[in-house]
Amino acid sequence: MIIGLIPARLNSSRLPNKPIRRLGNSTIIGHVLKKAAKSKKLDKIVVCVDSKKVADEVSKQGHESFMTNSNIKNGTERIASYLKKNNSKYKNLKLVVDIQCDEVFLNPKYLDKIITFHLKNLNKYDVVIPHSITNEKNNKNYVKIISDTDNNVLYLSRSDSPVNFRSKFSGFKRHMDFITFKPSFLKKFKNLKKRDLANYEGVELLRVLENGYKIGTIKMKEDSFSINTLQDLKKANKIIKKR
Repeated sequence: MIIGLIPARLNSSRLPNKPIRRLGNSTIIGHVLKKAAKSKKLDKIVVCVDSKKVADEVSKQGHESFMTNSNIKNGTERIASYLKKNNSKYKNLKLVVDIQCDEVFLNPKYLDKIITFHLKNLNKYDVVIPHSITNEKNNKNYVKIISDTDNNVLYLSRSDSPVNFRSKFSGFKRHMDFITFKPSFLKKFKNLKKRDLANYEGVELLRVLENGYKIGTIKMKEDSFSINTLQDLKKANKIIKKR
């Protein structure tokens, strides 16, 4: 079994009320749920919320929600709390897919692609994150991936990385906002020590690398963006109108 978990916190520091903000004829979380439901590999989708407002919106969309503690600090711990509470339901769980609630232009085929990739590499990676190539510079709202030729993630940064002063700029690897976890590892995540690099960069997945676990990455053809700010929301609305 493979489940998709969507952590949806009501009051994002950069965009309050983000999951229930209007985008075209729906809400942000509504668009994400519609996209995720088109995946052929996901057997179940649950939204992990911290507010009744978000839970009500999820219900309107015809999906299941799970109320989590509002004091949880990040999305990964939020979905891990669901897995801990409902562990007995999922005896044959193979993967957990963390889908961020702002990935409104999510391609369902990409969900299936990353699931297939991780299932083939379960012995190699605890976590897999997808990336696209982007030319967008000077934007600390998205994470850049530094990896080797064998798809092993070496580092994650909000700065423009890596910088090459000797050759032509070829783009950054943008961390797209959906991630696959081995269930056994996800249960450990909360207890991983948050070390200096994770604190410095503000990237929770650096805890994985700093504690000696393995992250893989896979390239997706199309570049995308997630909604982190009001400016992003305005941009997304323009794209929706054109479509």
